[in-house]
Amino acid sequence: MPILTEANRKWWTLGAMCFALFMVMLDNTVVNIALPAIKSDFGASISGLSWAVNAYTLSFAVLLVTGGRLGDVFGRKRMFLAGLIGFTLASIGAGLSQSIGQLVFWRAAQGAGAAFLMPGSLSILTDAFHGRERGRALGLWAGISGMALGMGPVLGGLLVEKAGWEWIFFLNVPVAVIAVPVTLYAVRESRDPSAVRRIDWAGIGTLSLGMGLVVLALVQANDQGWTSSRTLLELAVGAAGLLVFGWLQIAGDDPMVDLSFFKNRTFSSGNLVAFLVTYSMFATFFFITLYMQNILRLSPLETGVRFLPMTVLIIMTAPVAGRLSDRFGSRWLLAGGMALVALSLALESRISDTSGYLTLLPAFLVGGVGMGMTMSPMTAAVMGSVERTKAGAASGVLSMMRMIGGVFGVATLTALFQHLAAGRAAGGHGPSDVFIYSLSHSLRFSAAIAIVGAVVAAIFIRSHHVEEQDEAEVAAPHAEPALDVA
Repeated sequence: MPILTEANRKWWTLGAMCFALFMVMLDNTVVNIALPAIKSDFGASISGLSWAVNAYTLSFAVLLVTGGRLGDVFGRKRMFLAGLIGFTLASIGAGLSQSIGQLVFWRAAQGAGAAFLMPGSLSILTDAFHGRERGRALGLWAGISGMALGMGPVLGGLLVEKAGWEWIFFLNVPVAVIAVPVTLYAVRESRDPSAVRRIDWAGIGTLSLGMGLVVLALVQANDQGWTSSRTLLELAVGAAGLLVFGWLQIAGDDPMVDLSFFKNRTFSSGNLVAFLVTYSMFATFFFITLYMQNILRLSPLETGVRFLPMTVLIIMTAPVAGRLSDRFGSRWLLAGGMALVALSLALESRISDTSGYLTLLPAFLVGGVGMGMTMSPMTAAVMGSVERTKAGAASGVLSMMRMIGGVFGVATLTALFQHLAAGRAAGGHGPSDVFIYSLSHSLRFSAAIAIVGAVVAAIFIRSHHVEEQDEAEVAAPHAEPALDVA
């Protein structure tokens, strides 16, 4: 009996996509744990260390839409493999780096590979799965994403302590050794048949300039000053680049991003929820990690292990939420998930310098269920609101909104934290009290952001689901698909 059949090909495809996604999402968090060891080896400055993180974020965020669009035009499998191989080679380069400058370069190259890999994986799954099975597949995909984010600190701490920081990058090689042949073997090529097979250099250039400068301004704003001439200039030029990009998309015959997507309220509000959930949660991981290491005096590995309850619940909840979104729609799952995220953040805000891990555990449990309820229905809603032929561009927009939400969240929450800390310190309070006070109030602000996301989902996400659309397409493949569904 053959290992690969037409009946199981899509599940092999899902496995390849999840393996590759695991690498990309792991590298969002694993490097933070290794920064002290990297500093010791290279004698790097704080600025250099920050760029070891920011270079990845910057190139990843800037190129996501480009990667998705090129997949639609030239083939999603082809672009996915290019991103996967490029990401793996960059990981080897990062592990072999002999200076902080080399490491920053290879981290940027990793981000570029990830920008082709990430939207490619989502658009391939959207094309491979239909009807009831799509939510299940996207749920597993979202669960792997959450697992990788949660396991980053654990694996990072273990590898740094036992093998050396280089192995946080070399770990990607065996994963790619599995993912590349499975992709070649199982994944069918797909593309947008209506797309003109050319590269829109003007669109890529203006989008990259605009997004690049906006993200750069955000990641440097707390060091340079939010009202400094450099920050304001970067934001102004970046905004101008994005406006020119928008004009080119409206005026062009074959746009990179069809801005009519945003006329669909499910697509627009789903992307807004994606922005808000990462806005509220990414900064939380950053600050809670500092709390556990600086206040509770836990090691990197001990810190990572304490995030595992949240990780496990994300893995368990996301596939179930995906199946439920197929049956009942995404609206109330998304609204409920974001409400639980808000509750989790509110529970975290009760921390003190003596409260310990047991104060955080209920928050982690609630947050794990909330994140699991949010990620797969959100993805299903957005991807189900456009034609499958446009999946690459749509997935690029969704991935970009998630990434930019995290960047905005870290930047603004850091600014709020520093403002609160300065005021508290001026009142004569000690360092521990200053940290706890600033963090608890920042967490309450994040909770308010998550509540906004719940309201957006409840009001604007359509409650229809895609099963009827997909079954109609299978029965009548030449019929014009409906667009305004979730």
